[in-house]
Amino acid sequence: MSSQISGDSNLQALQQRIADKHAVIGIYGLGYVGLPLALRFSEAGLKVIGFDTDPAKVQMLNAGRSYIERIEAEEIMSARAAGFEATADYARTCDVDALIICVPTPLNAHREPDLGFIVQTIEAALGHMRVGQIVSLESTTWPGTTEEILAPRMQARGFEPGVNCALVFSPEREDPGNPDFGTKNIPKVIGGHTPSCLRLGLALYQHAIHTMVPVSSTKAAEMTKLLENIHRSVNIGLVNEMKIVADKMGINIHEVIDAAATKPFGFVPYRPGPGLGGHCIPIDPFYLTWKAREYGVNTRFIELAGEINHYMPQWVVGKVGDALNERGKAIKGSRILVLGLAYKKNIDDTRESPAVEIMDLLQAKGAEIRYSDPHVPIFPRKRNYQFDLQSIPLTPEAIASFDCIVVATDHDRFDYALLLDHARLLIDTRGRLTPGATVVSA
Repeated sequence: MSSQISGDSNLQALQQRIADKHAVIGIYGLGYVGLPLALRFSEAGLKVIGFDTDPAKVQMLNAGRSYIERIEAEEIMSARAAGFEATADYARTCDVDALIICVPTPLNAHREPDLGFIVQTIEAALGHMRVGQIVSLESTTWPGTTEEILAPRMQARGFEPGVNCALVFSPEREDPGNPDFGTKNIPKVIGGHTPSCLRLGLALYQHAIHTMVPVSSTKAAEMTKLLENIHRSVNIGLVNEMKIVADKMGINIHEVIDAAATKPFGFVPYRPGPGLGGHCIPIDPFYLTWKAREYGVNTRFIELAGEINHYMPQWVVGKVGDALNERGKAIKGSRILVLGLAYKKNIDDTRESPAVEIMDLLQAKGAEIRYSDPHVPIFPRKRNYQFDLQSIPLTPEAIASFDCIVVATDHDRFDYALLLDHARLLIDTRGRLTPGATVVSA
């Protein structure tokens, strides 16, 4: 593969700007994926303009403040000093050389892909694009999105990928709370609409990411991301089902997993929980099941795992009801505290968190609900759920005032000794506590 772009002078100029680190990077969507990527490109010495439709985010960033817990204000201020700026003005698209799209791809009410944010972003940008730019989609989606959704819209405006512009798909890979892997050292998969598109994409991302993983097409890159998340969804579904079976048999599933994990080959330990959270694993597998139907394929294995994982919050609520019933109480009228609103430990991300669904199910059964999460001081705005609540501090008096406490997320900042000393009933969905007189495993 030649490193030199032949043909259109605009692409040659883009290649040179990228090589010289004179290219301006546009990041569209400044959330949990887009903002770390913007900061990484800025740290690597490139000028970055961040685009977001939320004026509050734009204002905070330009004031040097962060709205994501794991990103310090000092990182924002450092990027600002290096030239980073945020804007809600898509007319600034003409000022960038690279358009990197990092917007959400949710499911609709029928659990079908909703590409609305992708379409809105590319349509808003196209009115201000110019030849000689590269577009990179990072949002997780079904195989074919880049060439079936983005490419035709660009071509209709006179932008021909591989001729006078470039188009790639490079899926985001983030593991919030992981101290060992961040944006710069997580290998980056990338596929191009054409070979020249791929070369330009590799040249661009190599400034910010240590290891590049080129694949043959945008479809292959899109499928790679789905396989990664489906692998986790299916294995978590398996261990969640095993948890239910073990519970019925009076076996501690966490003891079993620990024992199985001593096998030095052929076994990878996955941990059960109250359901799936985050933007990827609960949603992305359904992008493939939806697309597979177009090819006459019924992805039964993937859908079964999804059904099991989706059921887990109801399983937890059932365990709460049983445990209260054994103590002569009903869920209705009980004061219940949910510990941990984030979808995983030690972060502030509540997207698709099973803790929120557990709260909703318990409240629907008549419980008085509160929550405690040191990472999420105020219940965030959500599409399907709304609680006018703030995190309560865990004092001995507060703990003792609840009929039941559900450990939905096992943050390290929780004082578990204090909980054991003062709680009337603890429902542990994470295997953090040893089952006993006041602790019930769920």
